[in-house]
Amino acid sequence: MASQAPAAPSAAPAHGWRSSKLPDIKLLMWIFLASDIMFFGTLIGTYLIYKGRSLTGPYPLDVLDIPLTTVSTFVLLMSSFLMVIALDALRKNKIQQFRLWTFGVVFFGAIFLGFQIYEFNHFVDLGLTLGGNLFGSTFYVLTGTHGVHVAIGILWLGSILVSSYIRPWTAKDEVYLEVAGLYWHFVDLVWIVIFTLVYLVDFV
Repeated sequence: MASQAPAAPSAAPAHGWRSSKLPDIKLLMWIFLASDIMFFGTLIGTYLIYKGRSLTGPYPLDVLDIPLTTVSTFVLLMSSFLMVIALDALRKNKIQQFRLWTFGVVFFGAIFLGFQIYEFNHFVDLGLTLGGNLFGSTFYVLTGTHGVHVAIGILWLGSILVSSYIRPWTAKDEVYLEVAGLYWHFVDLVWIVIFTLVYLVDFV
């Protein structure tokens, strides 16, 4: 009796060696965010190590404006709320609402950057420069890097908004907005840490 032919190997899993069910673009974003956490952790750690070691002024208590920065922080946090609404609208195929709330995120992000630019200019007028003392160096590098991240997020979401008019988006495109949303929420969370450690600690 002829031996049975060996069973055909089962089809390779759709994701190859990877067991994660995440879309590739989302997995890549999580990997990027993990590396960015380490990057910001280094900047924040450097700020804390050199905190209070400036030999000359101005010092944090001389320049930081807590009420102003509290307002800008609130604006940035509200942009995260709008991001959630925009994603929900896209998932429900409410395209006009998706566009409206995405524009709101971009607008609020731009307001936050405007606050930061004003703050930097005001601090320079008060004598706090990048090379003036340790506080200035670590402060500008940390908050400036965060500002660059916000600017990238604004450009990213702005391009999504524009592309939705060139090639109408549907709920099938939600993963692209979700990935941008992950980045935006991460930027907001990093700012909460910065706001707490840089602005609030010395005033509570």
